[in-house]
Amino acid sequence: MITFEKITQDLIEVIEEITNSNQSYNLMENGRLTRTKEELMNEYFDSSTQTETYFIKLDDTYIGLVDFLKLNPKDGFPWLGLLMIHNDYQGYGFGTNAFLLFEELLLKRSIHGLRLGVLLSNQQAKTFWQSQGFTFVENRTNTDGIEVEVYEKLYS
Repeated sequence: MITFEKITQDLIEVIEEITNSNQSYNLMENGRLTRTKEELMNEYFDSSTQTETYFIKLDDTYIGLVDFLKLNPKDGFPWLGLLMIHNDYQGYGFGTNAFLLFEELLLKRSIHGLRLGVLLSNQQAKTFWQSQGFTFVENRTNTDGIEVEVYEKLYS
């Protein structure tokens, strides 16, 4: 059974393990195969961070991360910053199941739309998000200066 658990600093090694298991994504996003513990601490636990980040758990095993911004002040939309499954658990439908469960939580919170950005070279992610009902909106440069394709899904 998939559940979510808020990330905590004492489990930074788990965050690091999940992140660094996805070397091709790290290379696309950061130009390096791995991320340091310090980078991840700054990304997820800096006092200015406005996102909510959760572990994706399969029973008692941490298999992924989901990062969510309830309201992006730049466009007024909720944004999914990251949905990452540990490389060892990819290809079994856990990403799809985690996202479907996450959508249920969004609807319970009266959130009726979601946006996300996909790196231009990440064809696998484009295919995945389109299969989840997301449609292309525009190209945009993200806060790190990287051009992404913005996708959106609206809920009625």
